[in-house]
Amino acid sequence: MEVSRFGRKIAETSGIGQLMEDLGIAYSDGRNILMLGGGNPAHIPDVQKYFRSSMEKLLRDGDEFERAIGNYDPPGGNRKFVEAVSTLLRSELGWDIGPENVALTNGSQTAFFILFNMFAGPYENRTRRKILFPLAPEYIGYCDVGLEDDLFVANKPQIEYLDEHVFKYHVDFDNIDITDEIGAICVSRPTNPTGNVLTDAEIARLNELALINDIPLIIDNAYGMPFPNIIFTEASAVWNENTIFCMSLSKLGLPSLRTGIVIANEEVITMVSRMNAVMSLAPGGMGAFVMRDLVRSGEIINLSRNVITPYYQRKAQTTLEQVYKELDGIDFHVHKPEGAFFLWLWFPNLPITTGELYERLKARGVLVIPGHYFFPGLNEKWQHKNECIRVNYSQETETVAAGIKIIADEVKRTCNAV
Repeated sequence: MEVSRFGRKIAETSGIGQLMEDLGIAYSDGRNILMLGGGNPAHIPDVQKYFRSSMEKLLRDGDEFERAIGNYDPPGGNRKFVEAVSTLLRSELGWDIGPENVALTNGSQTAFFILFNMFAGPYENRTRRKILFPLAPEYIGYCDVGLEDDLFVANKPQIEYLDEHVFKYHVDFDNIDITDEIGAICVSRPTNPTGNVLTDAEIARLNELALINDIPLIIDNAYGMPFPNIIFTEASAVWNENTIFCMSLSKLGLPSLRTGIVIANEEVITMVSRMNAVMSLAPGGMGAFVMRDLVRSGEIINLSRNVITPYYQRKAQTTLEQVYKELDGIDFHVHKPEGAFFLWLWFPNLPITTGELYERLKARGVLVIPGHYFFPGLNEKWQHKNECIRVNYSQETETVAAGIKIIADEVKRTCNAV
C-alpha cells in the first residue's frame, strides 16, 4: 500500500514513536514500571478536589452536561471560556486583549502544529522559512510537526556553571543570526526538558529581534504563569501584538481533556480558528466546561499560587536532594530547576550514549527520556546531546527515589566497567 510523503514521514519517526509506545505500555499493562519519563502531571489531591467539584456541578446544573457533550463549539472554542480567559489575563497581567485575541485548540501540540506550519515552510513567493529555537535543548514534541522537512533551526546555549554540580543554559545572542529564512522565533518558558526559565532580559531581547525582523515571537507557556504557575524564580509574563502566547490545561492536571489556549493578534486567531475548523470542526469543549468557573472567578490563580507552585517546588527540592545522595561519587551536573517538573541530568564522562542508558534502564524497570531527542533543528554534532537525560519528578516521592537509585547504580556500573 502506497502512502504519501507526509504519511511516510510520520510513520518513520520511529524513535519518538517508540518512546511514546514504551510510556503507554508502562501506564496500561500493570507492570511495576518506575515512570520517570513522559510528561504527566502529578495527581495533586487538593487540585483534583476542585476538578471533581466542578464536574459534579456540571452534572447538577440543568442541561449543562448535555450541552457540553452534545453541541459543537465555534472553531475558536467555547465562547464563555474564551471570554473568561481574556478577562482573567487582562485583569491579572494587564494585557490589552479581548475574546478576539484568544482561541482554543485540541491541546497545545495541535496549536504548535498549526503555528509552525503557518509561519514556516514554502511561501507563495517560492521562498522557504524556518522556525528558530534560540536555545536548545527544546521540547521533544516540536520535532516532527512540520508538513515539510527541515523546518527548524536551533542555537546551542551558553552554559553557566553555578557550582560544582549545578548549571544553567542561557541564550547565546552573539551567535543568533536572524536571516530572511526565519519565519518565527519560538521558546518554551519554563523550558521542557530542563526546567530553565529564560530571564526577563532574554525575553525582552528576543522580542526586540522579532519586532525588528517583523516575525512573531512564540512563547510556549504550558508550565508558566499565571496558571499552572509551575515556576520557582522571578519572571514576568509579557504579551504584545507580535507575541503568540500559548497555554494549556494539561499541566494543571487535565492532560486528557486536550485544551490548548492561544493568545495572539486577531489575524493569527482567525487563522488558528479556521484551521481548527478544517482539522476537527471545533476543539473539544469539556476542558472549557470543567474550568470555566475557576477561570471566571479567578480561583485558578489562587489554586496555582497556593497549591500547585509550592507542591512542585517541594518536589523539586526533595528530588534534588535524592539526586545528590544517590549520585555521590559520580561526575554529573544538573540544570538549575527553575520550573516545570523535570530534572535535566548531564553525565559528561559517561562511556555510552544516554540512548543506550535508556535501554539499560528500561530493562531494569525505569523509564526516562534520553537527551538527544530534545534538540530539534540542531543538526551539528555535539557530544552534549548524548550525555543528558530528562527525569520527571511529578510521580510519588518513593517512585522517584527508587528510580534515581537505579539510575545512579546503572551509571556507576557503566563507568566502572570501562
